[in-house]
Amino acid sequence: MSRISVRGFAVASATAVTAVGAVTGVASGSTGQPSSDAEATASDSMLLADIPTGQQAQVQTASLTQQADAQAIAADASAKKDAEESARKQAAADAIAKQEAAQKAEEAAKARKEEQAKASRSASSFAVQSSYTVAQIQAMARQMVAADQFQCFSNIVDHESSWNYRAVNASSGAYGLFQALPGSKMSSVGSDWQTNPATQIKWGLNYMNGRYGSPCQAWSFWQANSWY
Repeated sequence: MSRISVRGFAVASATAVTAVGAVTGVASGSTGQPSSDAEATASDSMLLADIPTGQQAQVQTASLTQQADAQAIAADASAKKDAEESARKQAAADAIAKQEAAQKAEEAAKARKEEQAKASRSASSFAVQSSYTVAQIQAMARQMVAADQFQCFSNIVDHESSWNYRAVNASSGAYGLFQALPGSKMSSVGSDWQTNPATQIKWGLNYMNGRYGSPCQAWSFWQANSWY
């Protein structure tokens, strides 16, 4: 069967209706020469011959298929547009997240730099005295320990020596603010480890950072084990 257009089918159908009207007019007694409409109808009615009765359903099916194809194309275009919009929004969100992460990393790096600067402060930066009060020792520690780590640092010293830089454990011989055992290991940061709390603070901070990562992580371990 040769492929016919839906428009052709519609024209043929209209022609058929016109033809029926013309025949009805003759049957009702109309006389005279056929009108121009009747002649056109007679001519157009030949289109119906091109569409066998059994094939008219196929024409309708073809029309529905074309409509379905058009709807599918429209749906695909809409889905593509939605996907592109979603991808654009996600890309914008990712860019913001990366910017925030970079900013946090920069702030963390700055904090670490400040902490390292404090930790690197030499015990010799503090005036040597014959004795120190708890308040003076804590003031030294605040200048050497990062602000967000000081409370954890202080908690450990509180439990180990109550900020007594000359504290000695009678049974083990552990010495100083951090009860180092033996106390002489603090000489790695200064020969005045027995009498200078600043030297002990520097050693204790190095120990906590080196073994646990930070004073707060050392304090977490201390809480779980009652030693560090």
